[in-house]
Amino acid sequence: MKVTVLKKHLLPVLSKIQGITGRKSNLAITTHVLLSAEKNGIFIAATDLETGFEGQYPAQVAREGRTVLNSRKLFEIIKDFPSEEIVLQQLDNQWMEIKKDQIEFHIVGMNPEDFPAIPKLEAELQLRLSSRELASMIQKTVIIPAASDDRRPHILGVYFEKLKEGSEVLLRLVSTDGSRLSKVDLPISSAEEAVLERGVLVPKKSLIEVGKFLEGDTVAEIAFKENHMLLRRDGERLIVRLLEGEFPKYHDIIKISDGIKVKLERLVFLSVLRRMSILSSEEYKGVIFNFENDTLTVSSTNPDLGESKEVLTVQFPGKKMTTMFNPRFFIDCLNVMEDESIVLHLTGEDRPCILTGEKDRRYLSVLMPMRI
Repeated sequence: MKVTVLKKHLLPVLSKIQGITGRKSNLAITTHVLLSAEKNGIFIAATDLETGFEGQYPAQVAREGRTVLNSRKLFEIIKDFPSEEIVLQQLDNQWMEIKKDQIEFHIVGMNPEDFPAIPKLEAELQLRLSSRELASMIQKTVIIPAASDDRRPHILGVYFEKLKEGSEVLLRLVSTDGSRLSKVDLPISSAEEAVLERGVLVPKKSLIEVGKFLEGDTVAEIAFKENHMLLRRDGERLIVRLLEGEFPKYHDIIKISDGIKVKLERLVFLSVLRRMSILSSEEYKGVIFNFENDTLTVSSTNPDLGESKEVLTVQFPGKKMTTMFNPRFFIDCLNVMEDESIVLHLTGEDRPCILTGEKDRRYLSVLMPMRI
């Protein structure tokens, strides 16, 4: 194998796959990347056995071949390589030479025959989505992380489902950790609705990696087949193994009732909550919301650190209401919302709060209160 490749083609993909190859594994080869030099360019593959990646990139191939190299070390070498043009040449006993002019590295590789196979799945039916819109949907649902010690599928995954609302066909993503829930919808064409026959659970950690490949305004193609999700975009291909399990019945939880609606400026409210969370800790993480006489008083008390309080003017038509929430939950949502104004939908002190944009109702989050 001998190939000449430009740094601008190699570095971005090596950077993106670090989340896949950087995971702890009992199989050492999953921390490596497979390089294949073929007539029409260089192919790069990575897998952690749950998420697989393959991509094709321009290169001048003098001699075809395959090798497996440590992903982190290869990335660090290419990142700091001063030349835009890089020559990769395979030597004896799986060694690889990386050089240009007076710069030269020799790193040991592994046998490419031992690299785990990535499923070669193809699907006839595909969703064609804006990469930017899909990335936004993923971002709004993976803000709810999965606890490392929680093995429940509906906590580990984001639920993908298709549903109809009136004349619209929607692709919906839903995520929860038991204390909060985020939901985001995107209209799709009726011709594409057969792509997703049933709801599926996609691992959150895999979706985070998928999101890294959704830059720009190109089109991403998504399909579901044989317990996998497939994504293709600009010569790159990701395959994610789906989770097995059921997602809870959530539709009643996200219904907005005739409670009290409080409108707030998103960035103002975000700044207040950030200040109130300064004094929070693992033991004292709650912030009290006190609504009364068209004011919202937000306060935080931590016996070990101190206390803080801030007052906002709002329109609050109901009687006095005092409730407590984890401010981190609100901050996560407000960071990914796009409306300048947001609405808190409140039905009682011990009832969940539904957070929406004033104009954009495609995204909402349900946040459970804490016990005062």
